[in-house]
Amino acid sequence: MKRNTYFMDEEVAAEKVDVKYLKRILARIVPYKKMFLLALLLLALSSVAALLPPVLIRGIVNDVIPAEEGRTRMLALYLTGLAVLGALTALLPYFHKRIMGTLGHKIISEVRREIFIKLQQLPFEYYDTRPAGKISIRVTEYVNELADFFTEYLLNLIVDVLKVVVATVFMLALSPLLTAVVYAAVVPLTVCVFFIKRAVRRLFRKHRAKNSNRNAFIVESIMGEKVIKANNRSQYNRAIYRDLQEDSASTWMQIVRRNELNAPVSELFWNGGILALYAVAFALILGGSASMAGTVIAFTLYTSICAEPLLQFTAILQQLSQVSANLERIYETVDAPVTIHDAEHAVALADVKGQVDFNDVTFGYEPGINVLEHFDLHVAPGEKIALVGPTGAGKTTVISLLTRFYDVNEGSVWVDGKDVRTLTLHSLRKEIGVLMQEPFIFKGSILENIRYGTPEATDEACIAAAEAIYCDRVAKRFPEGYNAQLGERGEGLSAGEKQLVSFARIVLKNPRIIILDEATSAIDSETELLIQAALDRILAGKTSFIVAHRLSTIRKADRILFIADKGIAEQGSHEALMALKGKYFALNNRK
Repeated sequence: MKRNTYFMDEEVAAEKVDVKYLKRILARIVPYKKMFLLALLLLALSSVAALLPPVLIRGIVNDVIPAEEGRTRMLALYLTGLAVLGALTALLPYFHKRIMGTLGHKIISEVRREIFIKLQQLPFEYYDTRPAGKISIRVTEYVNELADFFTEYLLNLIVDVLKVVVATVFMLALSPLLTAVVYAAVVPLTVCVFFIKRAVRRLFRKHRAKNSNRNAFIVESIMGEKVIKANNRSQYNRAIYRDLQEDSASTWMQIVRRNELNAPVSELFWNGGILALYAVAFALILGGSASMAGTVIAFTLYTSICAEPLLQFTAILQQLSQVSANLERIYETVDAPVTIHDAEHAVALADVKGQVDFNDVTFGYEPGINVLEHFDLHVAPGEKIALVGPTGAGKTTVISLLTRFYDVNEGSVWVDGKDVRTLTLHSLRKEIGVLMQEPFIFKGSILENIRYGTPEATDEACIAAAEAIYCDRVAKRFPEGYNAQLGERGEGLSAGEKQLVSFARIVLKNPRIIILDEATSAIDSETELLIQAALDRILAGKTSFIVAHRLSTIRKADRILFIADKGIAEQGSHEALMALKGKYFALNNRK
């Protein structure tokens, strides 16, 4: 039975080669046109060198063998020519492949850099609607295949075109009739293989979508390993993976079966073409063409030379189709609108006092479904605001609008009387410190993680910030102290210790506005008492927003807002709200 999982949802793949995207990627060659033209020149010389040996072999058979005088000298000349052509055929591909490899590396490096920069700019809503695994695959596997296209397939396409054109010219010069015989076999062969490859290409698109689903599930399973084990999901997830793997394997076997048709079809037309070539040549010899023996040998070689690139065209077309589909997804990311960005005349936020105003704000993550409606809130500089209320009421949404993680649908958010949309993102976020419920710790030392938001800070400043929030107890647990190396996502630290490192990061940054979103939920009661004492000093004189459920965290707030029904249902001090005996009172009694 199929499991209900969004990893079964497949990305829509292109049904044909999209020239628009190919033009965009090929346009990147223009800055390196000299390098590309040099590669083409070497490529042309290599192709000609590979196509001349049949002519020399024809000369040996038709001219050298029958000659009665000067046979040794003529044979030496022909063999020298074959040796030189053999050396050129061996050496020239090395140089033009090396040049194309360098060119491809430069272009792909630019694409990777462009995608990475874009991913840093895209708004949260882009990530909200896409699994992290599929985004990762787009910017790794798809770009890797694009690199193969530049270093291998693009070069092979040019090589094959040159080979077919030059070989056809040589064959026509030798015998137009035998050229027609060769193409009478090669063209139908190419058409048959084309239709086989066309079916295979469709299956490859399907297989790629299946692989994308499977790989995305693997990435998320690795990221959520502890949650999976804690919820006894291992067996259930194995069943999901089995379904994903079976889908992928089944499609791959269809590809294998279609590809197996290539060999018998190729052999059939190849043998038929050679028999037809020999039959026509034999008839010509009987008709008096005594020099036909060398020509037949040359044409046999040229038949192979022509058939191979013509058959390769189908494989290259298949790859072009896949590259086109990959490019569509890559450029979907590159072209995704950056909705949260600096306005044209954005100004830097300076001399921040910390006044915050939400003016008639309406916002929803999805069209037609509002989380906040006509929301008004005015916070004085240095005021401590606590936000409480049921899950999903909009507490985190309020602070996300202040930091411009999202922009309001209607109304405005101001800091010090300036609409946040008119401020530079860098200056706004420099003055806002955000500490989330689930802190993210990067691979590196404790010191590097504390310094993450303030890269210019000295070691002494980092240590002072850590001591201010009692994070020094984390460093003391390791023999290396602050230089202790932490694993990915803070492996080696408890949930509370990760939060302490994140606290130290905010203290070092020293912003005028501080946001604590369930920041003490993972910290034990003893540590929380120490942090509360530290926070009284750290938050003094700063505007702060605290989302929390623990009374000890919010009791001292200047104002407590109960967020419900798309707005502020109640507000006031702890004592005033308890006396009101409303929603806040009921919430506290449930605790």
